[in-house]
Amino acid sequence: MDVVEKINYLINEKGMNKKEFSIKLQNLDPRLKSTGAIPNIQTIYGYLNGKREIKIELIPYISEVLGVQEQELFNFDIEYASEYNIQYSKEAREIVSLLPYVPRPFIYECIALLKETKKSYEHNLNEMKLKMTKLEG
Repeated sequence: MDVVEKINYLINEKGMNKKEFSIKLQNLDPRLKSTGAIPNIQTIYGYLNGKREIKIELIPYISEVLGVQEQELFNFDIEYASEYNIQYSKEAREIVSLLPYVPRPFIYECIALLKETKKSYEHNLNEMKLKMTKLEG
């Protein structure tokens, strides 16, 4: 999964379509450094369809529209990284409904694996923050 796929995934998870996302993005008044202009709907569609490269200065605005941290757009290891996705995903609800039938040792194995995954996620998040700081500076 790349950044464009992650953005489209999150748009879908938030119950938006590309037009709604584009309008919300424009309403935040994001200005491109190269032109000083707000990207038009066609340009935003180009980003979402992978025909145009997303400009780094748009990342804070995109994350705001999607209600996620900027770093989450670059995290591809954990599909359901945001709390919204965990609460509302069909798969997460199915897992919760099956928990009463899971043997206790399996639950302990899952807890250990989830803790390892969380640790890896936090490590990757910290690395991304450092990269973003270097890009901004």
